[in-house]
Amino acid sequence: MWYCLRSNKAFGLVLMMEAPQIPGNEQQRLDTLSSLKVLDTGSEERFDRITRLARRLFDVPIALVSLVDENRQWFKSCYGLDTRETGRDISFCGHAILGDEPFIVEDASKDSRFWDNPLVVGDPNIRFYTGVPLVHEDGMKLGTLCIIDSRPRHLDSDALHDLIDLAKMAEMELSLTHHASMDDLTNISNRRGFMRLATKSVNHCQYGSIPYSLAYFDLNGFKAINDQHGHSAGDELLKQFANILKVSFRDSDVITRLGGDEFAVLMSGAAQTVAHIAVQRLEKAVEAFNRTSSLPYRLCFSFGVASSSVQKHLSLMQLLEEADKKMYQHKRERKAKLANQD
Repeated sequence: MWYCLRSNKAFGLVLMMEAPQIPGNEQQRLDTLSSLKVLDTGSEERFDRITRLARRLFDVPIALVSLVDENRQWFKSCYGLDTRETGRDISFCGHAILGDEPFIVEDASKDSRFWDNPLVVGDPNIRFYTGVPLVHEDGMKLGTLCIIDSRPRHLDSDALHDLIDLAKMAEMELSLTHHASMDDLTNISNRRGFMRLATKSVNHCQYGSIPYSLAYFDLNGFKAINDQHGHSAGDELLKQFANILKVSFRDSDVITRLGGDEFAVLMSGAAQTVAHIAVQRLEKAVEAFNRTSSLPYRLCFSFGVASSSVQKHLSLMQLLEEADKKMYQHKRERKAKLANQD
């Protein structure tokens, strides 16, 4: 091991901080990391949705997808920090990639390796850290999915397994093409990506006896818009609705385009009443869009909401089926109301 030396003016001492060792396969590891062409790229929803979910599942202020470069750790996804990178010599993730198991620090202020680390004595005042190594297909450890808190914490075995599962998703995203779990047109999760993330969120809610709801949406008159204005107009409508969904719901909600003009949102921690309030917020956002839009058509949708509670546990598939039925009921009622008005 090797150490970083720095002075402590308050006590007139030079304190030592253990810096991470360099792996024996470092050059091969860096070559693999470079080949992915992911360093210094922009934010991507496929990684951000994992860190958003990690923050909510574990109730921590910081969650990161961190990639360990030659002299720095760089954050592909960063929730809770204002910076996109820090030095490798002071990184916790540099330690995490040295082993095969999750790297856990329950109280960094009492850990001889970290107690005088600048990230511990100053912002973000790290106390709790758990990082799961992200292993590429060739066995190289490229970085971590990590969660951080400014207070000491302990993770039980179930929570640790949940974090490992999320890390596996981040590994898949590093290995798979962008198309594997994202909808190219709207840049939100496709059905495949949604089923992975939403299933994990549902399992966590059931374990913690937390309510959760799913809203199912279908755009009204979408075929007519395609027929009258062309498919480019339909594509624009889909993109606009996806953007409104993203700003209307919480960061921790899992949003998807299931296919065609059908969308869904899984809301963890949201009972039925809260879910309907969220849909009402979406309705107001759509009304505002229609008032200001220059498009030659209006955006309109039908919806259905299905909710699970402590007394009524529903699987993700049950939520989708129930919400889908309610959505079609809402669509029929809307058509009947319009027909009566004519």
